[in-house]
Amino acid sequence: MNGRIVLRVCRPAVFGKRGVSTLILLRHGQSVWNGKDARFTGWCDVPLTVRGRVEAVAAGQLLRARGFTARKIDFAFTSRLIRAHETCELALASMAGPEQKTWSTSRIKRFEHLNERHFGVLQGETKTDPNLYDRFGEETIRSWRRTFDGAPPPLDETHSHYLPPPAPKTESLADCQKRAMECFHQHISPVLFGEDAQVPPWSSRTVMVVAHSNTIRALMAAFDKVPAESVPLLHVPNSVPILYRFHTATREPISSILQGKAGGSHARWLLSPDNHSQVQEALQPGGMLTRALYDACSSCSMADVDHHVLTVAELDAGLNSLLKASADGGNSSSGVDNAVVMVAKKVIRELQTSGNATGSTAIPLEEFERRASEVAEALPTWWADPASGRRRWTLEQGSASESW
Repeated sequence: MNGRIVLRVCRPAVFGKRGVSTLILLRHGQSVWNGKDARFTGWCDVPLTVRGRVEAVAAGQLLRARGFTARKIDFAFTSRLIRAHETCELALASMAGPEQKTWSTSRIKRFEHLNERHFGVLQGETKTDPNLYDRFGEETIRSWRRTFDGAPPPLDETHSHYLPPPAPKTESLADCQKRAMECFHQHISPVLFGEDAQVPPWSSRTVMVVAHSNTIRALMAAFDKVPAESVPLLHVPNSVPILYRFHTATREPISSILQGKAGGSHARWLLSPDNHSQVQEALQPGGMLTRALYDACSSCSMADVDHHVLTVAELDAGLNSLLKASADGGNSSSGVDNAVVMVAKKVIRELQTSGNATGSTAIPLEEFERRASEVAEALPTWWADPASGRRRWTLEQGSASESW
């Protein structure tokens, strides 16, 4: 299969008041087969770790802090696998806070179309097992994992992780994307855009999808029209909320396009001290992480994102708070991971030293992104060297004694 799955736009005959609907994408928390000895999990139904449950609760708390309470979620969609379903329940309970009666499991819909990609004979195998590479070859395994159309050999009834239909016997990323988009068009889209009779005919809806790296990757690729060859480059960290906002009339994303490793995206990532390092792995400097840094420094609700404005003092204080939290947790940024922090601090420094700027000077999101983009484009080539990047940056900025 070549090409990409295209997001189909089906417009109803009559539209009500023009509104904006929000889609929240969330990958499940860490499972027992993630981590140091990661396995090809696929359709194997393994539970969350303790850390994974904490991540799910933290994601819910972050969403609640940004204005997305459980009461505002019209429906949540998740897979048939326990790691995603448990993450969904924990996140919603956390989003409800003390108002637990504002959510119900009846609003959670489960579909096997949102299950993780099936890895065929690799199901259950440790990803770093040298025997796998001796058997199939490193390049072959890489092509199965990192290309759009490559698929491992199918398993059969003798395999310890064989499942009867409707479970597939193997899948490429293209196969996984096809079924994920079928689920979106048949079940998620009608709720998101007001075609489902189960949901009151409001002009704006909020829907949450809690699934897996490859099914979320498939949805993001369709929304952002990512070319097939770039889809495998999309990185989806555990339990980091990703937001898309759509016009209910046109069904098109409305947020400006920001650049990431796989190209431009309308996605907005919610950043907190807990998921800071995970987001850093997924994004390029001057793009979506810059937006996430700005959002994380804000005390306003994400529901009011169109009027997002911070003062220079708030931005500086918020950034320092994130850095301190990351350092206290043993995730202090450096080198390539610190590039966006470097950009943000340089923007703040320039604002602070400009003749007409004070701590109370307000900077809109668009202005911050514009300045950050200019600084990022001017970064010298050495910024990507983790060993020397941070030190050289501080020296060249004349602030070698500054604490990062």
